Amino acid sequence: MAGGATQRGRSVTSRALAVLDAFDASTPRLTLTEIAERSGTPLTTAHRLLAELTDWGALARRADGRYEIGRRLWDLGLLAPVSLELRQVAAPFLLDVHTATRDTVHLAVRDGLSALYVERISGRESVAVVSQVGSRLPLHATGVGKVLLAAAPDDVVADALAAPARATRHTVVDPARLRRELSEVRRRGWARTAEEMSLGTLSVAVPVRVERGSGVVVAAALGIVVPSHRRDLPRLVPVLEVAARGIGRALARAAHFR
Repeated sequence: MAGGATQRGRSVTSRALAVLDAFDASTPRLTLTEIAERSGTPLTTAHRLLAELTDWGALARRADGRYEIGRRLWDLGLLAPVSLELRQVAAPFLLDVHTATRDTVHLAVRDGLSALYVERISGRESVAVVSQVGSRLPLHATGVGKVLLAAAPDDVVADALAAPARATRHTVVDPARLRRELSEVRRRGWARTAEEMSLGTLSVAVPVRVERGSGVVVAAALGIVVPSHRRDLPRLVPVLEVAARGIGRALARAAHFR
């Protein structure tokens, strides 16, 4: 009897997770029918799970009847070590870069084949960008993503370049050209993009390196997004490098004293 209850509990948990997994950056709002189809859940079961998840705060129901991720999941996500510690350590450095440049500043980590944006600072003078804190964008089409991909294991690079998607007409999708770009990123220590993720923007990014017992690892990427008419991207690299070194040292100290 207890074993059956445990199995049913796992089934309910799996279905609830499947419902939440139906949402992604390209489809942040879904109807009941769409959630049921994307999660492979019967409509009646999906309806019941949505009601429970909404009551708990994991989901929120909009006035048009569609569902979106709720604030409670956001609050819990901020407690994850990748967000909490990294954001706390990096925040003063990102603010320094933004104060000096007035441009949008990003901090991202690699999550599979995506760049997960853990922090962003922008202002009224900053160019509009598609990224948000918590969003995931393809590694091959963003400045921070190319930095992270250049430091990734060979199997990750192979998967990322197997069939890279085109976000704009300027997105580089040729695997051979992308491999040359990644080699250049490793050589010079920074990456740049030109309207590859969104039109009207350029980006430049550098790695955040942290000394570990086994050596130096790229823990994150720090980047700036500017309007496409700007021609001073290389001049922004030293500003980013100073901040990235500061973040790396602070992360190493934090790891040492844990």
